[in-house]
Amino acid sequence: MRKISSKYEEEKKRKRNTLIIGIILIFVMLASVFGIIVNSFGSKNTKSKIEYNGYEFENQNGLWITSKANFIWGFVYSPYEVENISTNSMIKSFALYQNSPLYVLSDDKDSEVEIYRNFAQVAERMQTACLNDEKCEGNFPVKTCSDNFIIIKESETQEIKQQENCVYIQGKKEDLVKLTDAFLYKSIGVR
Repeated sequence: MRKISSKYEEEKKRKRNTLIIGIILIFVMLASVFGIIVNSFGSKNTKSKIEYNGYEFENQNGLWITSKANFIWGFVYSPYEVENISTNSMIKSFALYQNSPLYVLSDDKDSEVEIYRNFAQVAERMQTACLNDEKCEGNFPVKTCSDNFIIIKESETQEIKQQENCVYIQGKKEDLVKLTDAFLYKSIGVR
């Protein structure tokens, strides 16, 4: 059974509930404004500049950006972070890829993105492909080292080498982007 209440009691209860909801809304609004203000003090402009071998790099949104030969190059790691990674002295210049197809086979998407970010502006086109003597999943064209080919593989041994027109970037999964950046720096002539 429902308790019988007067209109005065119902009005008093409604006003109390409205006041409680109003106070809660005001608190939520003030807390969110306070959070925005505090967060704005904590966010710093991460834009910084470094120089390496005569090239100026600027950190923009987590990428180290430089320009060379009328191209803009972007890297996850600064050249200082990869300078201890050895690369085969036979690594050819990025000009090898200019206005010609480039094929990529990668075990690591982040490394593949690093290659695409930089060489898509140089190559005629880029495409995933399979190396003729390797098992490959997917319906991709089969290419050889007579084609421009970059192969990025997970391996216990760390190595960046070039054989004919094939570049092999191998290492532990967590190091593949760093190794890819070392290759890119060597290819554009920064290292």
